[in-house]
Amino acid sequence: MRAVIFSGGISLVIALLGTPLFIRFLIKHHYGQFVRHDGPASHLVKRGTPTMGGVVIIFALVMGWLGGNLLTGRTPYASSMLVVFLIVGLGLVGFLDDFIKIRRERSLGLRARYKILGQAVVGISFGVMALQFPNDGGVTPASTAVSFLRDTAVDLAFWGPAVGIILFIVWSNFLITAWSNAVNLTDGLDGLATGASLIFFGAYTLITIWQYNQWCGFASASSQCYEVRDPRDLAILAAAIAGACFGFLWWNASPAKIFMGDTGSLALGGAIAGLTIMSRTELLGVIIGGLFVIIVASSVIQIGWFKISGGKRVFKMAPLHHHFELLGWGEVTIVIRFWIVAALCAAAGGALFYAEWIATLPSGQ
Repeated sequence: MRAVIFSGGISLVIALLGTPLFIRFLIKHHYGQFVRHDGPASHLVKRGTPTMGGVVIIFALVMGWLGGNLLTGRTPYASSMLVVFLIVGLGLVGFLDDFIKIRRERSLGLRARYKILGQAVVGISFGVMALQFPNDGGVTPASTAVSFLRDTAVDLAFWGPAVGIILFIVWSNFLITAWSNAVNLTDGLDGLATGASLIFFGAYTLITIWQYNQWCGFASASSQCYEVRDPRDLAILAAAIAGACFGFLWWNASPAKIFMGDTGSLALGGAIAGLTIMSRTELLGVIIGGLFVIIVASSVIQIGWFKISGGKRVFKMAPLHHHFELLGWGEVTIVIRFWIVAALCAAAGGALFYAEWIATLPSGQ
């Protein structure tokens, strides 16, 4: 538990104190945000605001994760190391995208095919390695079974191990791409994606702590224990990410002094995918991260209906938060209400997770 507290505290302090230093660096070198012209007119005032704040988030969470382990004499295990690899790898792709936007002074950065290629290289590497590194009990960081509250009976290796590995790589890359795009779409108002991410990773800190307390690796493990390779490792990392988001939010809240950019949104999306895969709760993540799902769904509905109806729209503008902006809602009002929705989704997912564990208790306990 001390490692979890240390990791969250270290990353929070680094993000809180390091972000203004990074802002000064970005301002000095004129690294500012370029705003899309087809967005709400109120966003034009944000042009020039420093971006690439995801660099601070990534640095803070990595330092918090390492610090939490070192201060308690622990060595990080495969599960958290692979998620950190995913975070840093996707963050690098996002950084290249942000940097090109700034250098070429346009709202479009890395070409789509190169961005997809970069994400694929990182995602495929993660997928292959996630099925390696078994512990003494033969449990690997990830499994070929599709998971909800724990691994389900739906196993992607239904035609043998080779097919299972291929299908797992496809499945894990779908999750990585989906969550990265979800965080990226949500990152449209000051503090919205950062606050929603804080809520998500806070919830997963509690979930992975509970998994560790009920871990199958303990000699006294009960029949409803969790078959997760390194739950305490994941709790330390989740706390570090939550702490980094907390510290960054101080500067990213309205009026934002800095934006996370694609550097941050791709990294945090990868963190969500990686944590859900490693904790064997892939589909539960859809509930806990319900706000991200709602925002993605609004864009899918808007685009789909526009094509089907021949130019008609369901919303004034997508993603959903821009629809409410055009209805006249204030930015802070939208962000706070969306945070409330995110918290309700996290509470619902957490309650479902705990209820399942209660339901599996032997009768009489």
